[in-house]
Amino acid sequence: MMPWLFSALGLVILLLAGDALVRGAVNLSLRVGIPALIVSLTIVAFGTSAPELLIAIQAVHENADGIAMGNVVGSNTANILLVLGIPAMLRTLHTSECDTRKNYIFMIAASVLFIALAFCGTFTWVSGLILLAALAGVLFTAFREAQAHRAAGEPDELEEIEEADPSMPFWRIGLYLVLGLIGLPLGADLLVENATIIARMYGMSETVIGLTLVAVGTSLPELATTVMAALRRQADVALGNVIGSNMFNLLAIIGMATFIGPITVDPEFLRFDLWVMLGAALLIVPFVFFRQDITRLWGVALTAVYVVYVWMLL
Repeated sequence: MMPWLFSALGLVILLLAGDALVRGAVNLSLRVGIPALIVSLTIVAFGTSAPELLIAIQAVHENADGIAMGNVVGSNTANILLVLGIPAMLRTLHTSECDTRKNYIFMIAASVLFIALAFCGTFTWVSGLILLAALAGVLFTAFREAQAHRAAGEPDELEEIEEADPSMPFWRIGLYLVLGLIGLPLGADLLVENATIIARMYGMSETVIGLTLVAVGTSLPELATTVMAALRRQADVALGNVIGSNMFNLLAIIGMATFIGPITVDPEFLRFDLWVMLGAALLIVPFVFFRQDITRLWGVALTAVYVVYVWMLL
């Protein structure tokens, strides 16, 4: 019973930490004049991707390349289909009000770059440098956009968001961010470790564990953050969190992990899973370029696609 109890405890920690991180990030953007989308692409995305980074480094160190790769590829697929699907079933995500086209293009470009390097058969430190250089370019662009926003003195549309507090003191904002950034990886580690113990009781392979239980477990911070953002009607935080986390997963996690050791790519990733990841990313084109909302029906459809994918893996 203990693995099940610890898994439940990890889930509770994730939900509370996701709520704290969204509160801190949104109010930080209000205080310093940065759009919520930019904040979600940096602080929130990096914080919610911390479990993937920790697990990837540990997996490479232990020569468990299947878990490292499956963690990233499976997590990115889950981010699009599950992390956007489940919150949309609870409440329509009004993504028609968000302009995420540039960052979405960056995410697709990062996916294509990642797939191209994967076809080399092994991610080496050279591959890692290429991925990290691409990440540096994305962050530099986001920083320039934030500077331009502040210089133009544009009004911040977040002031009308429910429960946002433009006058929240910085110490409280910092406390929310710290609690979120510490709680998310702690809860995810607790959940994934015990979920993996449960999975191995049923004789699942390393790669399947990486693509399913570990990937879903490390996507729970994104899910927790996105659910809270959806309930607070902050679609820009929800969508920006998913796009930012996916870019960080592809460019930073494998990029950093290659300095621990080379990562061998299982041929099955090249035949199937990488293309599912890219296909899932392309499914949200209508919400990014044609300003459609992610309705509850779309939420059901995205979640159903993910269930079918996992069923095929198992």
